[in-house]
Amino acid sequence: MAKSSKTSATGAPSINIGISDKDRAAIAKGLSRLLADTYTLYLTTHNFHWNVTGPMFNTLHAMFMAQYTELWNAVDPIAERIRSLGHKAPGSYTQFSQLASLPDAPVEPPAALEMVRILVKGHEAVARTARELFPVADKASDEPTADLLTQRLTVHEQTAWMLRSLLEE
Repeated sequence: MAKSSKTSATGAPSINIGISDKDRAAIAKGLSRLLADTYTLYLTTHNFHWNVTGPMFNTLHAMFMAQYTELWNAVDPIAERIRSLGHKAPGSYTQFSQLASLPDAPVEPPAALEMVRILVKGHEAVARTARELFPVADKASDEPTADLLTQRLTVHEQTAWMLRSLLEE
């Protein structure tokens, strides 16, 4: 196997995928925020799945399970995109708490409809985080990241709508 003719300061092969080092770093930073938000929302949703009570128990328990499963399946592609860009993906609670725009789940589980309100806000916040990264990915012609962001926006906007529907009278 032939060695790359260029290496980074650490001796690792340099990355030449048509996106500058500066742009890759900026995109990885934004994706790290998206990863932290997604993981935080995953934990909150799973917490609510475990702790929901009341007359809507069956509906919300099943809905929250579908939602936390989708979020769990989303974290790996986000982290792997960060790695594809040559950066380390955050993976600790400390890093996630520093990067996330969402608050942690309440220590004391709230009533069922308050859980729904919290999740609406969470999905809207993750959508905003994803949307903020589009100009950076677009400027760098980073289509794989733009595609990932489009997929995540679709899920978060649709989930927020479905959850909001539960709050209407």
